[in-house]
Amino acid sequence: MRLDLWLAFVAATLLISATPGPNMLLMLSHGVRYGARATLVTMAGALLGLLLLIGLSAMGVGALLATSVTLFTVLKVAGALYLAWLGIQAWRAGAQLHLPKAVANDARARFRTGLTVALSNPKAILFAAAFLPQFIDAHRPQGPQWVILLTTFFVIEASWQVAYAWGGTRLAGWLAAPHRIRAFNRACGGAFVAAGGLLAVSRH
Repeated sequence: MRLDLWLAFVAATLLISATPGPNMLLMLSHGVRYGARATLVTMAGALLGLLLLIGLSAMGVGALLATSVTLFTVLKVAGALYLAWLGIQAWRAGAQLHLPKAVANDARARFRTGLTVALSNPKAILFAAAFLPQFIDAHRPQGPQWVILLTTFFVIEASWQVAYAWGGTRLAGWLAAPHRIRAFNRACGGAFVAAGGLLAVSRH
């Protein structure tokens, strides 16, 4: 793979992955609630979800979503409702650090949450279809280039998720007082609802 294309991809991916979207917000939230080690299970679910979305894009689903307004709208509304539901859960947690139905020792619940949040955004399929091919040199073998790009993407994405989870763990020490926990839960709840709202009103 051409070095200049790879470096451009690394720079773009570092910035895009660092953006505090639903996945990163979830890692921060779970880092606070369950610790960085327990959040690794959440990360595994989110990364699997991203892998599935990229796989769907490779199979042509991205092109289908780009042309089918109805299908895209149904998927994004479903994703928006799920994010809003997570936000309501966080808001209603009040001064409790652990959310209902997501206890610290329930790894399967955390994995499912990570997977579902990652799958909740159909725009990720369109993103994969439009973004990744820009860094492919059509005059060179494409298989090795895709391997390099995808490996780089997941390394960067996982690194940022670890950073957000670790940041959440560090933040947990500050959340000693009930009023701080309540403020954190409301901030996370509002952020998830806002993310769902933005997804709901977004276009192709």
